[in-house]
Amino acid sequence: MGRLKDTFAALAAKKKKAYIGYALAGFPSVGADLDFAKAVIAEADVLELGLPFSDPIADGIVLQRCSEKALAAGGGLARTLALAKALRSTSDKPLVIMSYLNPLLSMGLETFVHAAKAAGVDGLIIPDLPPEEGTALTPVIRGAGLDLVYLVAPTTTPARMKTIAKAATGFLYVVSVAGVTGERKGFDERLAKTVSELRKHAKVPLAIGFGISSPESAKEAATLADGVVVASTVLKAVLDAPDQAEGLRLAADRTKTLVAAVKEL
Repeated sequence: MGRLKDTFAALAAKKKKAYIGYALAGFPSVGADLDFAKAVIAEADVLELGLPFSDPIADGIVLQRCSEKALAAGGGLARTLALAKALRSTSDKPLVIMSYLNPLLSMGLETFVHAAKAAGVDGLIIPDLPPEEGTALTPVIRGAGLDLVYLVAPTTTPARMKTIAKAATGFLYVVSVAGVTGERKGFDERLAKTVSELRKHAKVPLAIGFGISSPESAKEAATLADGVVVASTVLKAVLDAPDQAEGLRLAADRTKTLVAAVKEL
């Protein structure tokens, strides 16, 4: 069993849900990104480590702004891998890199996969890589012992869900809305039906993300799935803060509040 499978299994045995936090390489700056990531992973069960990209098509305005700052600060492939390695030296919790496909192609898919494995990464999320186009990459990822997490949206058809569920390892990322990441007032009305349909086919846990911005929405998502993914609202605490130190403090406090809501169940 890998770290992701072990973590979800251990939580399920305790009837608890997973909190999946998010950190972005290079944000709010190189150096402070490690402080941010350590603060999140200290509270979370799993850390999703974002690789900043100039055209993050699945991300809303908050993560777009954060990616711009991260890239300007020197975030990128090398920094993401260095950050993963630094985190692995201090934590045994699962690390999952979230990246669009282009940066990985620029490095070379096999080179990146082996570098990620060497850095202590447990899995990958590649939003713009559908299962049909992953035939060359999937054997490399699995051969390295990494999980490949796929996304499912409320607009995904039942037949398509079955295909994606068959291809996914680690967990399935269930998108709560028909849109991009960011804070929202509510979930798509089809979310519960999407989760129910996925349960028929999935052999891995389900984690809901996108739009989770309050303890109430985190708890609601946790009642439906096996885990909750939170990103934008925590990073926004840093963006809105008067200075970096205060931002990191607020982000840590917000993470603790959201984790507590998820763990109430």
